[in-house]
Amino acid sequence: MARMYARRRGKSGSKRSLNRREAAPEWLDMTAEEVEKKVVGLYNQGLSTSEIGIELRDGYGMPSVALVTGNKMTDILKEHNIAPEIPEDLQNLMRKALRLRKHIEVNKKDVHNKRGLQLTESKIRRLVKYYRREKVLADDWRYKPEIAEFILRR
Repeated sequence: MARMYARRRGKSGSKRSLNRREAAPEWLDMTAEEVEKKVVGLYNQGLSTSEIGIELRDGYGMPSVALVTGNKMTDILKEHNIAPEIPEDLQNLMRKALRLRKHIEVNKKDVHNKRGLQLTESKIRRLVKYYRREKVLADDWRYKPEIAEFILRR
């Protein structure tokens, strides 16, 4: 698949199997309740959902939380009323845009990073449009660079 804003192709990588009806692996010793407790505990320690997935994969040999529990990680966090207001991928893009803005304030002639900021903010707008359509964000939610820093510090 080609990149959106470049003329080159991306690197291919390994993919998980498409069979979503798989059961939990036989070698896994944790039950679904233990996995839920572990996910909630790691989230309360300050880890993001992707960091929790990496920790469970590397530390416990768990290929997927959804295979074991039957729910996605964000669904587990929503059940415990601790899910983040803004999805993680949107937060990461907003952090990137903030870093680029701070860089451009210091380096005003850096045209390459100005273009990078434009591309990043267009990705943010597309993602916000998707999340509003899917009712993850409120209909009146808008990305504003001035308040993005305030939102991310909470």
